[in-house]
Amino acid sequence: MHPPRIKQGIFVLEGLNAVATTFYFYYIYFFTAEVLGFTQLENLLLAAAVGFVYMLCSVHGGRFAQRRGGFAALKRGFVILAAALLVGSQVRSAALHVALLAVATLGMSFTWPSLEALASEGASPARLPHVVGLYNVVWAVAGAVAYFAAGPLIQVGGWTALFLVPATLHLAQLALTLTLTRARPELLTTAGGGEPGLPPLHREPDARRSPVSPQTFLRMAWLANPFAYLALNTVVAVSPNLAQTLNLSAREAGFYLSIWMFARAAAFVLFWFWTGWHYRFRWLAAAYGLLVAGLVGILLSSNLGLLIALQLAFGLAVGLIYYSSLFYSMDVGETKGEHGGWHEAMIGAGCCAGPATGAAALYFFPAHPHSSAWGVASLLLVGLAGLAHLRWKGSAGSR
Repeated sequence: MHPPRIKQGIFVLEGLNAVATTFYFYYIYFFTAEVLGFTQLENLLLAAAVGFVYMLCSVHGGRFAQRRGGFAALKRGFVILAAALLVGSQVRSAALHVALLAVATLGMSFTWPSLEALASEGASPARLPHVVGLYNVVWAVAGAVAYFAAGPLIQVGGWTALFLVPATLHLAQLALTLTLTRARPELLTTAGGGEPGLPPLHREPDARRSPVSPQTFLRMAWLANPFAYLALNTVVAVSPNLAQTLNLSAREAGFYLSIWMFARAAAFVLFWFWTGWHYRFRWLAAAYGLLVAGLVGILLSSNLGLLIALQLAFGLAVGLIYYSSLFYSMDVGETKGEHGGWHEAMIGAGCCAGPATGAAALYFFPAHPHSSAWGVASLLLVGLAGLAHLRWKGSAGSR
């Protein structure tokens, strides 16, 4: 287990990563719409492509962290991200920006699985919920603040800030990583899979009492999380259109369309301190139902007050579903780096499927502006059926 100073450094790296990646990967769709002239359909297709690349690369990133060590993976990821963003600040070609976005996505795939594994490495079964809770709160709060502040920063600094601000943060992360590993060179070869000799995890009483095995909860969470990101990434990709519908400037969009992110951060705090949802299917199912209702409402809303209320519900639902996936990924088994990679790959799958479904609906039903909302909602219902199937298949009885 890493000493406290190293653990603190890991959480600082996590917070900086959340700020940098949120700044770029969420506002790139405003850039492509306003500067490159992308339509809603093209932005949805771009978001689907980003999700597909992240899905493929995250598995590799997690395995690399497991094999070579989390800090080695972080260094590789920060170098790739910084390089892609610095080049992006100097070009205006749509094709080059799409290519650089794919490169940056590759770089990001080395960071999140490693940070998840490093943060939870060596934690006892009793302490793991606290560690995962802290990890979730750090990235969620940092990401929400980044989305909230990015609009005003871009309005003041121009679109170049979209690239230079996160590139600077990634270079700072690289410097901090080098400092941490220079202080303890053995970190370069310490894999992110936990310490040898640790007892099997998922020892908490809730797991032992549940008629559904911990492995089934892991599979259910891995199924639900991509559908949550399916919904989430659809909202992100159509945010420029939502802002246009509500007559919001870039600054106002940063304020009003980031509410679900603050709600997600608040949900992480709630579920960090209240653990009654651990190994309880009814809470996962309730969050999924709220996710579907929140998504449809957000995509169809033309009233700012209603949109704010819907984002609060949406953020709460996304928070519990994501928390479930990460917690069970870290709690079930000891290969944290690889499990972190699969957790992120499931996120990538959702980020691909949601915008792709929305794009297909707009392409085949161009006369129906809300077709993308209903197409994505229909796909979410398929996920709900799969969730119920896994629950009843993995249970010896009902709860």
